[in-house]
Amino acid sequence: MRVILKSEVSNLGDAGDIVKVAPGYGRNFLLPRGLAIPASEGSMRELEHQKRVAAAIKRKQLSGAQALAAKLENSAVSIRREAGEDDKLFGSVTNRDIADALAAEGIELDRRSILVDEPIRAIGLFTVPIRLHREVSASVRVYVIRA
Repeated sequence: MRVILKSEVSNLGDAGDIVKVAPGYGRNFLLPRGLAIPASEGSMRELEHQKRVAAAIKRKQLSGAQALAAKLENSAVSIRREAGEDDKLFGSVTNRDIADALAAEGIELDRRSILVDEPIRAIGLFTVPIRLHREVSASVRVYVIRA
């Protein structure tokens, strides 16, 4: 019996794979649990269509991320903070502060994509990496200046 897996099944395959299984295993385990559907002519055509649509969406997301990365590489943001002696900040600059500064420049990002290992606690120039896509990352220059 041939089935199309709807989700990953250990020792069998990943979602979207067409596999041959014993009829009892398919009928009594995979199909009732919703882990697979029978591999009929129509379901195979639908699977191919869904794969094409998913590939087109991935290409569009990748090109958008690459365009945003090019824009981010050429941009810099300034963040004003109160500082004491020897240029140490009263508080810190976090990924949320950087996301707000980028939003003021017209670049909307999720703050979780801004990869700040530790909050910035000093005045100066910092290069902060940003992960835009699984395959695309960029960096932005952050100037922390005295208020």
